[in-house]
Amino acid sequence: MISLKRNSKKELVPATGLRTRASSVYLPNQKDDFKISRSKFNDFLTCQRCFYFDRVKGVVSPSTPGWTLNETTDLLLKKEFDLCREQEIPHRICEQYNLNDIVPFKHEDMDKWRDALRHGLKINFKDTNIILSGGVDDIWIDTKTNELIIVDYKSQAKTNSVSTEEYLSDAYHEGYKIQMDFYSYLLNEMNIGHSVAPISYFYVCNADRNASSFDSKLDFEETLVPYLWNSDWIDEKVLEMIDLLNSEKLPEANPSCENCAYVEQRNINKPSQLELFK
Repeated sequence: MISLKRNSKKELVPATGLRTRASSVYLPNQKDDFKISRSKFNDFLTCQRCFYFDRVKGVVSPSTPGWTLNETTDLLLKKEFDLCREQEIPHRICEQYNLNDIVPFKHEDMDKWRDALRHGLKINFKDTNIILSGGVDDIWIDTKTNELIIVDYKSQAKTNSVSTEEYLSDAYHEGYKIQMDFYSYLLNEMNIGHSVAPISYFYVCNADRNASSFDSKLDFEETLVPYLWNSDWIDEKVLEMIDLLNSEKLPEANPSCENCAYVEQRNINKPSQLELFK
């Protein structure tokens, strides 16, 4: 897809391909704090070359359309859980799965933790200048154990019902598990007075594709997918990421990275100046 850059008024503006905010670009061996979001950390895990171009060289990847339907599902679910949060009662999905001791966690910073752009869960990584952050969908609390539970909302539309084994083994959901590991790691490191439960949940809303007609609505099947999160690997990868940020050497591309392949092919097939004027 070809994307055209527009400003906040939806007017077409020149696309420079470069970041304009200095705070978004890391200078190798800088001393000032630098924020790395969950999505940027995932970029590092996916393709170190693209991550380096973005964070160190300030090269902006082409934008993608917003997922407005998925965002709407998230927004409405948050409203439901906030009502339960105020009343300190289990949500219907917890009752459905006999998790009657679990209620949405009530905390004055909940809205900040869910705000990925400006706040989110946040820690200073060890003795470095790197701040790790990530906006969580929700946090529940087990009133029996006093443990906190990370929850992530997911929307999809597939013909088959959701099963835990298939959902977690899907190659396209590997990023989801990394996301959950990262959020659980952050919350655990924040030390807010509660331990983090070993089980987190994906709240999966699967739209019914077998319905006979649309009738101005989508029907969703709701499933809780338990996930045993593991953050043992994160420290090592963050340290690798920091070494890369402080390096002057451009890393190798992931051979499966479509962005890198596009750049390479475009350079190979770049028309000569003479051809441009034919």
